[in-house]
Amino acid sequence: MTVGIEQLNILRASLDGELFTDSTMRTLYATDASVYREIPLAVAHPRHKEDLIQLVHFASQQGISLIPRTAGTSLAGQCVGDGIVVDVSKYMTRILEVNEEEGWARVEPGVIRDDLNKFLKPHGLFFGPNTSTANRAMIGGMVGNNSCGSYSIVYGSTREHTVEVEAILSDGSVATFGPLTPEEFAQKCEGDSLESQLYLHLRAELGQKEVATEIREQFPKPSIERRNTGYAVDFLLESEVFTEGGEPFNFCKLLAGSEGTLAFFTEIKVHCDPLPPPVTGLTCIHFETVLESLKAVQIAMHFQPRAVELMDKIILDCTKGQKMYEPYRFFVEGDPGAILVIEAGGEREEEVDQKLEEIIAAVKAAAYGYAFPKVWGAKQISQVWSLRKAGLGLLANIPGDPKAVAVIEDTAVTIEDLPEYIREFGEMMDGHGQESVYYAHAGAGEIHLRPILDLKKTKDRKMFRQIASDTADLVKRYNGSLSGEHGDGRVRAEFIPRMIGEQNYDLLRRIKHTWDPLNIFNPGKIVDPAPMDEMLRYEADQETKEFDTVFDFSETEGILRAAEKCNGSGDCRKTHLSGGTMCPSFMATRNEKDTTRARANILREILTRSNDENPFASKEIYEVMDLCLSCKGCSSECPSNVDVATLKAEFLHQYYQKHGVPLRARAIANIGKLNGIGSMIPGISNFFLGNQLTSGILKKALGIAPKRSIPTLHRSLKSWYRKNKTRLSAKRPKGSLYFFIDEFTNYNDVEIGKKAIELLHRLGYAVEVVNHAESGRAYLSKGLLTDARKLAIYNVHLFRELLSEDKPLVGLEPSAILSFRDEYPKLVIPELRKSAKEMAPHCLTIEEFLVRESEAGNIGPEDFSDQPKRILLHGHCHQKSISGIAPTETILSLPANFSVETIPSGCCGMAGSFGYEAEHYELSMNVGELVLFPAVRGAQEDTIIVAPGTSCRHQIWDGTKRTAIHPVEVLL
Repeated sequence: MTVGIEQLNILRASLDGELFTDSTMRTLYATDASVYREIPLAVAHPRHKEDLIQLVHFASQQGISLIPRTAGTSLAGQCVGDGIVVDVSKYMTRILEVNEEEGWARVEPGVIRDDLNKFLKPHGLFFGPNTSTANRAMIGGMVGNNSCGSYSIVYGSTREHTVEVEAILSDGSVATFGPLTPEEFAQKCEGDSLESQLYLHLRAELGQKEVATEIREQFPKPSIERRNTGYAVDFLLESEVFTEGGEPFNFCKLLAGSEGTLAFFTEIKVHCDPLPPPVTGLTCIHFETVLESLKAVQIAMHFQPRAVELMDKIILDCTKGQKMYEPYRFFVEGDPGAILVIEAGGEREEEVDQKLEEIIAAVKAAAYGYAFPKVWGAKQISQVWSLRKAGLGLLANIPGDPKAVAVIEDTAVTIEDLPEYIREFGEMMDGHGQESVYYAHAGAGEIHLRPILDLKKTKDRKMFRQIASDTADLVKRYNGSLSGEHGDGRVRAEFIPRMIGEQNYDLLRRIKHTWDPLNIFNPGKIVDPAPMDEMLRYEADQETKEFDTVFDFSETEGILRAAEKCNGSGDCRKTHLSGGTMCPSFMATRNEKDTTRARANILREILTRSNDENPFASKEIYEVMDLCLSCKGCSSECPSNVDVATLKAEFLHQYYQKHGVPLRARAIANIGKLNGIGSMIPGISNFFLGNQLTSGILKKALGIAPKRSIPTLHRSLKSWYRKNKTRLSAKRPKGSLYFFIDEFTNYNDVEIGKKAIELLHRLGYAVEVVNHAESGRAYLSKGLLTDARKLAIYNVHLFRELLSEDKPLVGLEPSAILSFRDEYPKLVIPELRKSAKEMAPHCLTIEEFLVRESEAGNIGPEDFSDQPKRILLHGHCHQKSISGIAPTETILSLPANFSVETIPSGCCGMAGSFGYEAEHYELSMNVGELVLFPAVRGAQEDTIIVAPGTSCRHQIWDGTKRTAIHPVEVLL
């Protein structure tokens, strides 16, 4: 049935939540983290159960489907379809009840797993299953996929933790499914409701001896904990209703792993374990080959570890040189073919250390492994696990169109079969001329296996199907599960009959029909799927379009491939509770449209599919890019390093070619020139900028938020330096440096600039300032790349012969000085790129310089005051992304009695001019309210608030009326 806009408008009016039918939103929900793409009819954000009931009735009446979605991180295409995508992640996020005594929590489906555990911790409870996506994966999706994660050998899968589910059935009725005795099961079979029919039908099916025999003979081995192939009728068969001495019957066993094809969850009651042991430790055993590591898995499992996870050489190589992950490689020795990360836990470190030693000794005795480092401490253990979890996203960093494709990555066999299975798998892949990637849950018999394929090419699409088919045959020979935790979805459902037999598959189809006779719940997943090589993200023989850009995107082979690096893993969907910077606008709005993923997706879609002469001129791209704060959090925190700030700057430049540069954008980009004029008569300028009438007129003309305070102007720092040059640049005992006076310090933060130069001088350094250009940061943020390039070219020409390790360029404002390291090498003309790259390491924030000198023994605690100071630090986004906040923490901790606490904040919300703009003001303040503002307001009066960024300091003042100062002001 064709559904028109009129019917959708009627539906929209009946919902308290939102319904989107515009092409932008539908495009953003056309993909998940899989290789599939299908444009949905609409996207719904329901607010509550009643909205879901309305959607179910509408789908039944109109003959369309509903596709349940939480974080959209599905790897098998479960969240992709042509009906209405129902995203519960925005509103249905309440933790409804916690029972400490009985050990359970009742939640709505949009509750994030890690956020739930933060809430449960004071209650002494913990939800065990932890996927690599745990900081954005939601309980509804985890139940739908029967997620497992790294600790499944201890906690099992989500199925074992799902106690009760309230769900809407296909007729719009609401049913609650939970544990039942045989008597209660019999009572459920009475009546003529759809709920009763579900129990009646199952009793009739599983009560037949031949059906039970067929299930037991054909389904994966029961000893495989991770078995997710088809509907879990093998689990239901072992309940006491059908098997004497079995567990209580619970339809949740079936709903877990049903991928939203049977009912729509509204509330979920999950079992919670006591908190993990207080002490954990790792041994990261290095092996020459993957096969050797898998033989060692069987040895390690005898000691009942908490986790045994694999990383192969390809994954490890992907982490080399990554801004975020290179430091996490501290435990890697040599060039291993594989590493097993094995975790043990206990009450005391001695107890844990003994367990690790026993594992190491046993592996050594078998002559496996060549390095056996141990890792202790929450921070370093977290870094090791972050390295392992990043595997999925990091694989997208492989240059070019061939990628590690999620197609056979979810197979599970018994631990005993694992080495031989992987050996055969390797031989099969060799036969296809393929090198696979191996990583993940070795201790549970599940290795994520990924072939490298270019799905834009017809031959590789055929290989895609052939490898999937051959793998299904191989898994069946070992009586394994084709899906261990990621589900069947679109990619594996076609092979289910082969895995469990045609008779069992017909049983699954009958179950689906009984639960959902009109096929409204996520059709084409698990049963009756389309061919697994249809509706892929890329078309067959698709050409990757090339575009002339100002930035150099050669590292990714063009701007389109830079956007294609996003594979949908959704790391940008974590909330502020998980820490980090990415993605501030999403953290504040909880809208998919405001994620890094959405921005990469819309750019990829329009650049690929638009036939316009200038596809960058798209209003759809502008709409999705608009709330990007250009914080650069994604360039380091996204495992694929999708740098949306750079993509946005290039997009704006291209967009302006057709639409022209708006007055405000031009004014902000030229803020250095305008401030230079104003600083000639600072008293008069500040009067007009601070006067309510004149500043109000200016704000209205430029679209500046009325509530924003405007930074004051001063005589330029450069003019002050010229007057003091003889004193400041004279030879000093500890050496010399060039000081970069950025456009903000030169006119607005002049006093801070003076203090910085005086600090360096008093510490024993000669400070020189040459006639450099401004950084171009404002031009970059507004997309005026031609102007920014001119400044970059001038500065590179000037400094390339001047800078060295002994005489670096030191800057005060992070966003300005770090542009030398980040944007300049890809912004300048080709013949200057080598020079820009060579000088980049010698361009330092002042904190980096001071720490370097401290480590060299040139600066010590004796150089500073010994008076006690309590410091609360907020780091600048670009600093966090490019240079790290550690240098600031380190140098502020150098004085003897300075106590430094870093606020676990992301972006402050100001982000240069973003927070000044009227239409962005509210979002800007909401970002600040996530973490930063409450932390500052909660600080004691004598606590010094420190922020290296000029925008951050202004945001803190506007949001809290507390004055924040630069680190140099504390040190001076």
